[in-house]
Amino acid sequence: MQIITEIQQGTPEWLALRLGIVTCSELDSLLVNGKGEAGFGAGAFTYMNTLIGERITGEAADPFTGNRHTERGHELEGVARILYEDREEVKTSRVGIILNHGIGYSPDSLVADDGLTEIKTKLPKLQVEVILGDEIPKEHIPQCQGGLWVSEREWIDFVCYWPGMPLFIKRAYRDEVMIRKLSERVKTFYELLDERMNKVLGLAA
Repeated sequence: MQIITEIQQGTPEWLALRLGIVTCSELDSLLVNGKGEAGFGAGAFTYMNTLIGERITGEAADPFTGNRHTERGHELEGVARILYEDREEVKTSRVGIILNHGIGYSPDSLVADDGLTEIKTKLPKLQVEVILGDEIPKEHIPQCQGGLWVSEREWIDFVCYWPGMPLFIKRAYRDEVMIRKLSERVKTFYELLDERMNKVLGLAA
């Protein structure tokens, strides 16, 4: 496991570290059952082709660094982190990326020796849904469990925030069944990726 602290998230150096590898934010696409090879769906193959393109060109497919909406998201994330620290009476630390098992994870923060946070900002109507549901929304579970797998930590606090709305915090512990499934899907995904990449390079030669 490699924890890289000296590089900030969102920088060109950070993008370079993610180049051509699976990241936890995309793991949900690997779990969608589809009619493609090995049971992958169309989204997984689109992602696979993106990573193949990155590996061949050596350039990030989407070097997008943000606009006013993403900037606002980053600002709100910082506010949410402070509110979380105050409520939970903890101190968090930031890292650029954690590399392990051939994939990357950029947590929103590390907590003590065993914890992580995953911070999301959602519009008020969506924040209401999350609070009433009182669970981590299912679309975020693969990213959270993937983060625990990559970081080898024990728990993650899912934090959801919007200014003026109640702060939502939900802790999840390692789900070893899901982590094993993620591990298997990533392994199969990379095997198919290598096959497709070799075909592309061979046919183009």
